[in-house]
Amino acid sequence: MPRDYYEVLGVGRTASDGEIKKAFRSLARELHPDVNDHDPEAEEKFKEAAEAYEVLSDAERRATYDRFGHEGLRSGGYQPHAQDFSSFSQIFETIFGGDPFGGGFSRGPSPGADIGVLAEIELEDVLEGAKREVHFEAVSICEHCHGNGAEPGTPIKECPKCEGAGELRQVSRSVFGQVVRAMPCDRCGGEGRVPETACDVCDGAGRIANERTWEVDIPAGIEDGQRIRIAGAGHAGDPGARGGDLYVEVRIAPDERFARQGTELVSRVEVPVTTAMVGGEVTVPTLDGEATVEIAAGSQHGDVTVLDGEGLPPLHGGRRGDQHVVLELVVPRDLSGEEAELARELDERLARKKAGA
Repeated sequence: MPRDYYEVLGVGRTASDGEIKKAFRSLARELHPDVNDHDPEAEEKFKEAAEAYEVLSDAERRATYDRFGHEGLRSGGYQPHAQDFSSFSQIFETIFGGDPFGGGFSRGPSPGADIGVLAEIELEDVLEGAKREVHFEAVSICEHCHGNGAEPGTPIKECPKCEGAGELRQVSRSVFGQVVRAMPCDRCGGEGRVPETACDVCDGAGRIANERTWEVDIPAGIEDGQRIRIAGAGHAGDPGARGGDLYVEVRIAPDERFARQGTELVSRVEVPVTTAMVGGEVTVPTLDGEATVEIAAGSQHGDVTVLDGEGLPPLHGGRRGDQHVVLELVVPRDLSGEEAELARELDERLARKKAGA
């Protein structure tokens, strides 16, 4: 059984994206073959950490893992990329775009992660659209320190470890000569500056997790399972980077009266067999209320009557689809003696008529 991903990275279940990234980078430096050649299992340990990072840095995968664990990820078809590569460098290049010891690592501010939520509507809401409030937890810039991590009124100073460079350099010799490797400073996280006094609210992180409520405009004509993207409404990014996006997946509650096929609706209506024989009217439900349907004499079980314009609108506007009403003929089960006699008489007359034809 795989180890718990939070345990692998050494973070709590409420850890922010920044804390998860920082924990992984720290492990990456610790397990790098260039500084850990005494441990033959270092690379496998790193692959385990990389797999944990892949899951916990993705909002949707993390939510699935939090609810259902490793089994939920497997049943959802998730295959970690970290297990597909043969070397530390390949893994780090895929995840971060460079090796932290090889000078190719980018220290630019990272954008915030995306968030996925669900919103449920009724089929009637598809006619004209709807508004729904969604609630979710997101990482936001700390308002107390405005994201700089310092207690207001206290200075932010040059990082004493990297002397403001934001990275640490290591010089080594190889058969190719002297090699200089650079890695982000583990004291300042690559920023080059650190607060003298950490913010009392966010403990120097510059961001906090809090509950948010967002009102979502759901357009008319939307299909079940479609997602609405709200730019910048996800987790806050590093200072200077854009926030993640909020993706709202719309679920349309089942309606036992109708089956939906794009903009077309299909419904069924019971018709007494006598009405089908001689013609008449029946009442059927539509999204706009009840409607009267004319039943032609001689109608058969399974015949379809079309109600023009009683379906759903297309997503980007236009004519509504139609509603297709399927006739289901109903044969009475509780005939009285007199009614049964009349039915037999009718049956005999119809048989003679058919024979005469």
